[in-house]
Amino acid sequence: MRARTRAQMVADGDDLDKGTTRSGPLAGVRVMEFAGIGPGPHAAMLLANLGAEVLRIDRPGGNGYPNPVVDFGLSALTVDIRTDEGRRRCLALAEQVDVVIEGSRPGVMERLGLGPDVLTARNPRLIYGRMTGWGQTGPLASRAGHDINYIAVAGALGAIGRPGEPAQPPLNLVGDFGGGSMFLALGIAAALWERERSGRGQVIDASIVDGVASLMTFFCGLSETGRVSLDRDRNFLGGAAPFYRSYRCADGKEIAVGAIEPKFHAELLDRIGVHDSGRVDQYDSATWPERSQALAAIFATRTRDAWAELLADTDACVAPVLTLEESFEHPHLKARDVYVTRDGHRHASPAPRFSRTPGAIAPALGAGELVRRWGVADAAGASPHEEPRP
Repeated sequence: MRARTRAQMVADGDDLDKGTTRSGPLAGVRVMEFAGIGPGPHAAMLLANLGAEVLRIDRPGGNGYPNPVVDFGLSALTVDIRTDEGRRRCLALAEQVDVVIEGSRPGVMERLGLGPDVLTARNPRLIYGRMTGWGQTGPLASRAGHDINYIAVAGALGAIGRPGEPAQPPLNLVGDFGGGSMFLALGIAAALWERERSGRGQVIDASIVDGVASLMTFFCGLSETGRVSLDRDRNFLGGAAPFYRSYRCADGKEIAVGAIEPKFHAELLDRIGVHDSGRVDQYDSATWPERSQALAAIFATRTRDAWAELLADTDACVAPVLTLEESFEHPHLKARDVYVTRDGHRHASPAPRFSRTPGAIAPALGAGELVRRWGVADAAGASPHEEPRP
């Protein structure tokens, strides 16, 4: 007998959350992720940490980027989706899940017989999340690219960096994760909410260039008013201003200064021994190079930690520039348990935090157990026996 679809189970009034092993606001949500790299797996991790059950469909040989932190809560099942048997198994799984995530170029999943039209025909409540750099349409849609390319075209990269120097990529935080996985996760959450009213799923076209453009709207608006300039020699948020940049200290480490407001700027100057601030217009960009050099000379006289201690209990808006390892031990982050250890690996605690249904970093079930809980084994063929990722 063929397994009932997820929609049929909902219609029959089944308690789909019964027996769930995860906690969080998304407990009971089932996600199938076709393995990719970067923003797709990160979005799946975000959903898992908020309670969703996530089954990753790995290709034979893996994706080449194993990550013990991102993969921690994701059950993994190796399936060759290029074969008829692999496609049948994925189609059966798609009938029982709420969300599918894929990050292939446009048209790839359609050629494999696993595109949104096919899957949503079998499961009308399915939310099909598509994560790409350029989007599903447009002249660049089928072209290869990476974070640096997407943020370059979206106008973000050109505004980042010191005057007279090449643009500096901010890791892949702005594109892959800021404009990519975060917007995909937001889209999935919004689609889940809308489905509660309509009873229908939909396809999400999550494009990194779209997401980065949305992040840049703050600068679009303020550049029109003249409050913020995107020219690197006049962009006070980009490192050109003496009151919003990092300085090297006596020990070679750095201190980050963010004294934007005049009262905070005045307190900074007073605390570090500069007493002529009243004669200087803080926002006169013509004075910034000279004033930056003066502050650089001052900060070079003490170690990073000495400056951090001196300015710790002030509103001067100064913080030590920490390595990732150092951040694990920062008193504020430790007090909030921002980082926790699971199976010997450092994880960021689920964010945001919920008062009534908090998320949790929970290890994945074995893929075989998860698929059996979903009632897919009979429809998918032999029950899988893969274990969760270490």
